[in-house]
Amino acid sequence: MRQRIAVVGGGPGGLTFARVLHRHGHRVAVLERDPAPDARPPGGTLDLHEGLGQLALDKAGLRAEFEALSRPEGQAMRILGTDGTVLRDWRPRPGDRANPEIDRGQLRDLLRGPLDVRWGRGVTRVTPGTPDGVLVRYADGRQEPFDLVVGADGAWSRVRPAVSPATPHYTGVTAVETSLDDVDTRHPQLARLVGDGSMAVYGVNRALVAQRNSGGHVKVYAQFRAPLDRSADLDPADAGLLRSHLLALFDGWADPVLDLLRHGAGFALRPLHVLPVDHTWPHVRGVTLLGDAAHLMPPLGAGANLAMLDGAELAEAVAADPADLDGAVRAFEERMWTRAGRWARVTAAGLERLVSPDPAQALALFDEVQPA
Repeated sequence: MRQRIAVVGGGPGGLTFARVLHRHGHRVAVLERDPAPDARPPGGTLDLHEGLGQLALDKAGLRAEFEALSRPEGQAMRILGTDGTVLRDWRPRPGDRANPEIDRGQLRDLLRGPLDVRWGRGVTRVTPGTPDGVLVRYADGRQEPFDLVVGADGAWSRVRPAVSPATPHYTGVTAVETSLDDVDTRHPQLARLVGDGSMAVYGVNRALVAQRNSGGHVKVYAQFRAPLDRSADLDPADAGLLRSHLLALFDGWADPVLDLLRHGAGFALRPLHVLPVDHTWPHVRGVTLLGDAAHLMPPLGAGANLAMLDGAELAEAVAADPADLDGAVRAFEERMWTRAGRWARVTAAGLERLVSPDPAQALALFDEVQPA
């Protein structure tokens, strides 16, 4: 009998899970709350690592397509002092594809391909152990049973409560995102400042990071330590007031760096939350989690990569023995917890060094991880 499988969330992890299972001849219902693929901006750029995100794409049979879309030049990284001095300027060697960049929207479309994505299916609750299996309840009042429900629905997962009482906690760091379009034509000086990849400036308990996306688009992230209630007082809808707040917060930094904030269009407030570094749960038949739903950690380049590898490995385990879904899920969870715990500790320590009272800690961290 064919198993009824659903994944909640159409991000990189959920889509990778569904795409790998599709490659093995299994149908998966992808339940996505967005009403359409273009309902909201897909987000910025991702660096997919060898052995993590790229390995997941291999398992999905999509490596060639990824290489055609990705930007190896996006691996470049520049670090400036607050006075605008260039402190480090790392550039990828010819043929280096250790961590090429790809826009989130491009990756989503690549993974989505022929999948059965059910748009506008907001999930409100998942109830395991019913006579007909795991019951998924939708925001419109409907409900549907499945044999396996995978929660790939991010930080504030509606699936997580079915297996774990854990909720994300605030790291003490807030990020404010803005962006610039057509930067090479409209702001050539800022295009040169950012370079082909990323540019970062680190100060006392604050940082400014800019990342080049495709098509002349640049994402800018202002990061700072502040109590959560103070961060909540910032209103992204009042762009003028928020811009003035950020310029005051980064007062004294070099004008070319501050121009990234002065010319940014639109703002989004993103207080950074995480789950406990060793988050696990008692196994629940018919329900599991992957990606941020399972192991939310600071956004330091690991999250999407881990989510994709989680999805690919769970799909392969299910495909190898679909008659024993429970055994496949149990084995997957044990592997995922070990790997995720290791990365959660690394990224938690990384955030402490990148947004810290001692900016030299950030530079030292990059010296440790960047190739000589």
